Amino acid sequence: MSLKQPAKTALWKLIIGRIFAVWALVLFIATMIPSIVFYLPCFLLNDPAKAYWHRHVSRVWMWIYLHLIGCPLSIKGKENFVQHTNYVVICNHNSLMDVPVSTPFMPRANKTIAKKSFAKIPVFGWIYTFGSVLVDRKSDESRRRSYDEMKKMLAIGLDMVIYPEGTRNRTNDPLKSFYDGAFKLATDTGKPILPVVLFHTKKVLPANIFFYLMPHSLEMHFLPAVASEGKTATALKEELFELMWKYYEDHS
Repeated sequence: MSLKQPAKTALWKLIIGRIFAVWALVLFIATMIPSIVFYLPCFLLNDPAKAYWHRHVSRVWMWIYLHLIGCPLSIKGKENFVQHTNYVVICNHNSLMDVPVSTPFMPRANKTIAKKSFAKIPVFGWIYTFGSVLVDRKSDESRRRSYDEMKKMLAIGLDMVIYPEGTRNRTNDPLKSFYDGAFKLATDTGKPILPVVLFHTKKVLPANIFFYLMPHSLEMHFLPAVASEGKTATALKEELFELMWKYYEDHS
């Protein structure tokens, strides 16, 4: 009997997770529809004003949504954001839940690098596009244009939010290996990198289970910024990887 119990528990957990996933999907659509009205000014605004407006609306929407699905967010280390300095912000990436947590709740208006394919989703694609620099990773030309666009966003005072792991971390390690892009962007522009570590998004929306959501409180920790001047992109990447790995291990 005891040998069968773990499988039975896993099955019930899976069923409950499916129910919560349906609930979360229904609430996402139900809260998105009225939010669209407040996003409409983004069609008329240019950056950085568009990014400021997008962040304000997204923050209200996501605050309501996260509480309704039982995933309230707490933030630590906001004092590490210096008001008159903008950053290349890097976040660990465990789950699709990372994007609605990170982008709206940054202390300052920002853009995130994002997959162009998501912009094709009806209605949501508009909202997604307003807050993103889009890239088609299969196209070298698209990657070049997006890189130039990210430099432009930093030049006008916005932060750039990047997930250096590229895709969701499906391993049991704190991080998967980093790509070079975020660190090259920092060294090319002279902007400091501000590391952000997200906790528990993998528990809420795991990458390895299809259509499953389990409510859990979420945390976003801002770490002290790391200067990019005088460093190579490779050295900066290694420094940030070790820093974030250790912080995740010490606080998870």
